Amino acid sequence: MMPRSQQTLALVVLLLAPVSLFGQHFTLTPRNLLTGRFDSASVARSLVSSTDWKPYPTVDDRIAWNQIPESVRSAHIASADWLLGARCTSLSATAFLEFERTGSRTNYQKLRSSRREQLAKLVLGEVMQDEGRFLDDIVNGIWAISEETYWGVPAHLDLQSSGFGLPDADEPTVDLFAAETGALIAWTLYLLEERLDQVSPMVRPRMRSELQRRVLEPNLRRYDFWWMAFDPSVINNWNPWVNSNWLAVALIVEEDSSRRAATVYKIMRSLDVFLNSYPDDGGCDEGPAYWTRSGGSLIEVLELLRAATGGYVDIYDEPLIQEMGRYIIRAHVAGDYYVNFADARPIVLLDPAIVYRYGDRISDAPMKSFAALLAQRQNLGEGYVRGQFGYLGRQLLALFELHNLASVPPAEPLLRDVWLPDIELMTAREKAGTTDGFFLAAKGGHNAENHNHNDVGSFIVYSDGLPVLIDLGPATYTRQTFSDDRYAIWNLQSGFHNVPTANGFMQPDGPEFAAKGVRYIANDERASVRMELAGAYPDSADIVSWDREISLVRETGVTISDRYELSSYHGQSSVTLMTNRLVQRSSDGVLALIDMTGDGAPVYIHFAGDELAATLETIALTDAGLTRTWGDNVTRIDFTPLNDRALTGQMEIAIMNYDHRN
Repeated sequence: MMPRSQQTLALVVLLLAPVSLFGQHFTLTPRNLLTGRFDSASVARSLVSSTDWKPYPTVDDRIAWNQIPESVRSAHIASADWLLGARCTSLSATAFLEFERTGSRTNYQKLRSSRREQLAKLVLGEVMQDEGRFLDDIVNGIWAISEETYWGVPAHLDLQSSGFGLPDADEPTVDLFAAETGALIAWTLYLLEERLDQVSPMVRPRMRSELQRRVLEPNLRRYDFWWMAFDPSVINNWNPWVNSNWLAVALIVEEDSSRRAATVYKIMRSLDVFLNSYPDDGGCDEGPAYWTRSGGSLIEVLELLRAATGGYVDIYDEPLIQEMGRYIIRAHVAGDYYVNFADARPIVLLDPAIVYRYGDRISDAPMKSFAALLAQRQNLGEGYVRGQFGYLGRQLLALFELHNLASVPPAEPLLRDVWLPDIELMTAREKAGTTDGFFLAAKGGHNAENHNHNDVGSFIVYSDGLPVLIDLGPATYTRQTFSDDRYAIWNLQSGFHNVPTANGFMQPDGPEFAAKGVRYIANDERASVRMELAGAYPDSADIVSWDREISLVRETGVTISDRYELSSYHGQSSVTLMTNRLVQRSSDGVLALIDMTGDGAPVYIHFAGDELAATLETIALTDAGLTRTWGDNVTRIDFTPLNDRALTGQMEIAIMNYDHRN
């Protein structure tokens, strides 16, 4: 498993995503969980004023800050000490233009993120110590960020009328990171208050002015930012992510009571559309890492609404809200591994406080115990409490949840069977409560899911908590990732997922390319999903039927059974399996998959050697986003019928922990 510093970097790279043009197939269920229960007038009456709203202690509340463990306080002060006198990084126009010129997102994003992370560290160091030592550097950071033309990132400039290139100073637009920057500045203002006047009385007015101009005014005035979902052609994690930050800014900064109430209710309307687009099973088709900014940001909005209305706006009793929270334990495999399909990565470093607070609000004991385990693994409460993108909100939540996280017995959920019928995702392990043995996750779905890969009918397999058959996940995002040329990227194609190549055809993208007749069963002996895959391929493939059944047979292994009928022959059919393990031919009809880390026992693939041929292809990985997870190479295994021109046939494969000689 990769070091935690690399895990965090991988998550940062993953989440720096623009709107995907691929994955906009959804239906709206008019639940209106917020505005259907709470009208604008009652919400306005319930709002606590900006001067009275105190969700966290400010720098003046020394008792509260001094109750944070000394090791945590010392670590934050030491982190700020390292930054004393440090210069803010330069953000040049040419660095901004790299996205338009080369498609690279990385350089500018690292530079701007370092400014924000530096400011957040200095702010927390100051509130922990309260000696004024960091105030000059804090103001330098505030001033530098205030001087930026655009608070977002180059890949998101399609929000402005003039499109990509350099930002238009006369048209402030709000993307994910303009909103996050706004929240960072707002929380800085909230925490330090008059302390900033010790440097200059001009600092706080400048902060308020920038927040009004860049976040509050455009968001209240405009309805055409796609993430608001008022014209719901695109709905994804951007909605709760931006709304959570926008709401924090409004609650802290907006002093006009009518504008404050109007902003809060507009956010509620926007969030309702997001919730209306979600499946009843609470499944996040964007994957567990994106859950941190869909379900995870949702609870941030709900907590802010609850606190700002004195508990009046509260929808934690709604089944959908509860199911959305539980998704994260349902997608958990073992350790830091999670079920990853599409643009999801297998290793995710969750925020324990977010998981705990969600579990606490919906009275879910396994979620709370899982959060306690996450905190234990991350040594939360023993040193610096990490943040992300310089956003203070989650660090504040974590700092003031440390005592709760320490009070709950830690435990992994390790659910035996999960079935999410709306997103057509199943998981199964041999026995609940243990990572011993095999774990299987399989999906039906369609090829227009959020952050879609062409992977209808795919699956992954773990053994004793370690990967065996894998989904590669995404490479580092570039301009191509979210362009019309998206599916020219090799690891997004079905030929590099654990699915068939049918009659010479890979799966195309689009909502019409989907699994049909998906059936799921689970009992003490087995868990399996069966589906018809003919519709996941073009009509020109001449597939009459492609029946796939994927099963975990408890105490035995995983089986894949493909039965097909073609109306004419066009090309070779095969079943592909992708693995990060070393593959060796063990005996006739058996492949050994060797875990090169030395942590896992060999796993064996059984197939009928007199009916199927197995070809092995080593694929060198050059993208940092892939190598961080899988190493320098992976292996693609293709099983093809020896009688490859037959119009009917079957391919059956079993994954077990023993070979024929045993």
